[in-house]
Amino acid sequence: IAMSKAIHEHRKELLELSMKNCGTTRKDSKFDIDGATGTLYHYGALGKELGDGYVLPDGPGEQLGRSSIFWGRHGRVSRDGVAIHINAFNFPAWGFAEKAAAAILAGMPVITKPATSTCLVTERCIETVVEADCVPEGVLGLICGSVADLFDHLHGQDVVAFTGSARTALRIRSHENLLARSTSVNIEADSLNAAFLAPDVQPESEVWNLFIKEVCREITQKSGQKCTAVRRIFVPQEQLATVEEAMCEELSGRVTGSPFADKTNVGPLATADQLSSVLEGVTKLREVADLVHGSGERVDGVGAEPGKGYFFAPTLLRAREAGGSDLIHDLEVFGPVSTICPFDGEAPTAACLNSKGDGSLVTSVYSDSDQRT
Repeated sequence: IAMSKAIHEHRKELLELSMKNCGTTRKDSKFDIDGATGTLYHYGALGKELGDGYVLPDGPGEQLGRSSIFWGRHGRVSRDGVAIHINAFNFPAWGFAEKAAAAILAGMPVITKPATSTCLVTERCIETVVEADCVPEGVLGLICGSVADLFDHLHGQDVVAFTGSARTALRIRSHENLLARSTSVNIEADSLNAAFLAPDVQPESEVWNLFIKEVCREITQKSGQKCTAVRRIFVPQEQLATVEEAMCEELSGRVTGSPFADKTNVGPLATADQLSSVLEGVTKLREVADLVHGSGERVDGVGAEPGKGYFFAPTLLRAREAGGSDLIHDLEVFGPVSTICPFDGEAPTAACLNSKGDGSLVTSVYSDSDQRT
């Protein structure tokens, strides 16, 4: 809770820093900074409920033999190691906070390694915690830049938690010493999240309007740079044209530009590499899908100098084949990009299509009937 309050006291400064360092709008910066303080406060409240013990009982226990002499109960104890947290660029505050909160409650010291491109936000968050003397010395550490040979020194009591690309995740998983010492490695990588519209949802109904609004928000919030953003939109074939029209109209209200421009509600991508990756990804998607909104190219941002900045406007595509090709289910374009895929509207088909998502974290079903879920 003290960590939460320390960061919250510098909220205004951190919002400004986030807009400059991450390119996020003020609203999206609040999403990150307030997410961090809210998470820390919640975990702090949970910590109070745990008490001062060193063992956390897991369940009531049970008799294991013919008599109560042989009786057992599981207990959770802290690992005798350190938690290494390697975080993604898109949530430099919240990403650090949610991992650190859980590890500290589990009795482990933390070393946080934020993405280099947005590490200024993480560094300032941790600096506020240090200045407020919230945690004992050695509980919270920070590495900006390369981890160098850190993995060579870890053992079986340490843990590594990584959020980022599947390519980097594979490199971490395959590290020789981590494999040899059976170091625990937890990975959150690429995710092809989906939204399904059931055929019982009528245009302009409450659920229909919610579907259009929420899916478009998921495409554009944080400029699409979220692990939970909707990348695949499944729509019954007979509703395809109506959905397209409604989504294009909704996305037309999004203004891409400088986060400091009043009209902007979609900021730039975080880095030049991100822009290149999104441009390359959309080019690949266009091999199997057609553009229905956006140009698929870099754009000039409102309030920014022409030719400057990593601006990419919300982009919507339509798959050429029912259910979408394998590429749509395998390739995550980490920006304000999503693909509409027509399907027959049947629940078994939806389940099959959803399972194709390579690493999907979230699936949403919009229906007026409980039977559909």
